Amino acid sequence: MATLPTLHDDLVLSGEVHYFRLDPSDWEARLDAAVATGVTTVATYIPWLVHELPDGSFDLTGRTRAQLDLGRFLDLCADRGLAVIGRPGPFVMAELKHEGLPSSLFRDHPEVVPPTWDGRTPEVTVVDYTHPAYLAACRRWYEAVIPLLADRTPSRGGTVVGVQLDNEIGMLPWVTNSPDLSDRTVAELVAWLVAAEGEQEVKARYGLDPADAAAWGPALRSPGEDVVLALHRDLGRFTREKYAAYVRHLESWARELGVDVPFLVNVHGCWGGAASMFPLGVSQLWKTWEGRTDVLPGTDYYIGDLTLEKLPGLWASNAFVAATTVPGQPTGSMEFEVGSGDYGESLGVSSGPEAGPLKLQTCLAQGNTFVNYYLLTGGRNPLLFEPVGDGNDRVAFTGERHGFAAPLGPEGRPSPGYARLADATTAATAHAGLLRAARPETPPVTLGFVPDHYMTEYRYPGSDRDRRFVAELERFRGSGPREILTRALAVGGYAPDAVNLQDDGPLDLAHDRVLALAPTPYLDDEIQARVADWVRDGGRLLLHGPVPTRDMLGRPATRLADALGITVGDRRDERPGYFPSVVPADDRLAMAEVRGGFVQPLGVPDGADVFARVAAADGSPAAGEPCVVQVAHGAGRALVVAADLPCLLPVWERLLAGLGAEPLVRPTSSVPGVVVVPTATPDGTRVVHTLNVSPWDAEVTLERDGRDLLAEPLRLRARTGAWLVQEPGDAHARLGWIGGTECAR
Repeated sequence: MATLPTLHDDLVLSGEVHYFRLDPSDWEARLDAAVATGVTTVATYIPWLVHELPDGSFDLTGRTRAQLDLGRFLDLCADRGLAVIGRPGPFVMAELKHEGLPSSLFRDHPEVVPPTWDGRTPEVTVVDYTHPAYLAACRRWYEAVIPLLADRTPSRGGTVVGVQLDNEIGMLPWVTNSPDLSDRTVAELVAWLVAAEGEQEVKARYGLDPADAAAWGPALRSPGEDVVLALHRDLGRFTREKYAAYVRHLESWARELGVDVPFLVNVHGCWGGAASMFPLGVSQLWKTWEGRTDVLPGTDYYIGDLTLEKLPGLWASNAFVAATTVPGQPTGSMEFEVGSGDYGESLGVSSGPEAGPLKLQTCLAQGNTFVNYYLLTGGRNPLLFEPVGDGNDRVAFTGERHGFAAPLGPEGRPSPGYARLADATTAATAHAGLLRAARPETPPVTLGFVPDHYMTEYRYPGSDRDRRFVAELERFRGSGPREILTRALAVGGYAPDAVNLQDDGPLDLAHDRVLALAPTPYLDDEIQARVADWVRDGGRLLLHGPVPTRDMLGRPATRLADALGITVGDRRDERPGYFPSVVPADDRLAMAEVRGGFVQPLGVPDGADVFARVAAADGSPAAGEPCVVQVAHGAGRALVVAADLPCLLPVWERLLAGLGAEPLVRPTSSVPGVVVVPTATPDGTRVVHTLNVSPWDAEVTLERDGRDLLAEPLRLRARTGAWLVQEPGDAHARLGWIGGTECAR
């Protein structure tokens, strides 16, 4: 048997194959097809719903249906040298009814379904994850399935290299705005707050006696405007801890039952075919893997084609996940979309054949070390053991055929995009050692990640105050207004990573880096002070968006502005008939007057360097207030861009150069939209990923340390990528691989 890839040490490329949706006579052919695609690993959900029989027992051996013989499927994977990632839930989603939970759970334990806002019952499968009855049922399922996986880990001669704990925890409560607000959970929340902040603080905040248990449930299910922001923050932070406690339950059982390989947590968050909201899932779940090198976060990416519009969301999401990990804790993707996107079989959505390879290279360039293609092969949904009269009586709601958008369809036939995906996968597998060893080089710019800015999964429907608060967070957080900040950095050649600004203690960031932060108007004083202290000690800050003036409870909070000596004027937003605009203060930015979605006039200290001003009514730049300024603070300095500037790359380049930030590898492209990510191995070999995210063919030159990296320009087709390899001592890089070529398959 070939050496198995491991999640900690190797590049793991995987394909999702659902054994329970295939006739066992097709298992070998589908696994052989997976091998031909280039993957070294197979992942599969193992659904509780599918394996539980009407009498409450479990069939994992095929005694009632041959396709339930999980052990045989895993052994066939081992026969081919394929590693396996098992995904036993309890939740699995996968378009299964009840998200893969058995109907018996809800029949026997209706109490696990909690009330939500205003006491209503959720319309989807929402449960109290730590309810004793739910945990007891989950334990029974784990006792049935986990030993079978544990017996096939590499230490016992098998190929199961990882086990995922649950799936997309918190996703359904988020997308339906249905938080768990049962009396039991509310009592836990109150006890948690009292332990953290004291009884008097909690009483003052909510106007309720913590000892009056009967009052809290109704009050928090229908909160008043005076407490709604407090509940928004407290509920979000408490739920993070609750999810972490749930994962620890599952983890402890799996270890007790023999699992000795790493665990994975699958993170959700894509919305509307983009990853802009994905960090919401990171915000919900980062405590589940915080500081745990044996618990690995894996993303769910469903964005269709990777375009310039979608680039910032994907880039920031990868960076923010990495920012919540510690050294030695790999990151990757557990549901990496590689199909056509036509999930409704309507020919209404279609991703091109370049989509999967381009997204794959982007994630590998940013440091992902495991990627699971979802779904690699289609199949068929079996019937339920007992009909329920729901219209199809199958285990899933997609009909009989499933996975019709996959590279290998329900009948095993390749899709039009299969050849391109197989070419990229085979190339990555062939160079797996180099790509795994080559880690992103330290970039000149780091994005600031504030998890609480993405804590918008729950908002009370009856509150205008909560609605406005969430709208402000969604508009300005993470990548800044219109996602300009991340787009300008990624396309400008800066390849930013990220830092979690809610980590405890001083900001752990070298002072030779630029911290790029899109803060929203709400930022807790604690974080403002952490950033201000870092600047004072020699750091360089790029602040893009409204200068924060309030904390997450809506109270005044101006520590950062005060430290920088800035006074903040009223923000002016665009509206019908009013077009806030910015004019350069001089010719340094080489910029004409530009319209912005907002401008915010600033009062600045003596000696501040003004780059741009709010356009005055008469068009005179001298008459406008500053809105783009650089100020000194101690040994450091900050550039405050309190305006919605467009993505004019030369303007951002000049602003960043003023802070001393220069790309490690400077791209020059015939079209905008080329992303360059320099990586390096410990022995000094450099791998430079060059990605053309634009819809136009590009001619690209690359410069490093004042020298051309290539002997001649690189020509990249639209939405394709290449990687270049430069050995130590070589004057030029050579082409390691280029996508977009015709594949003979």
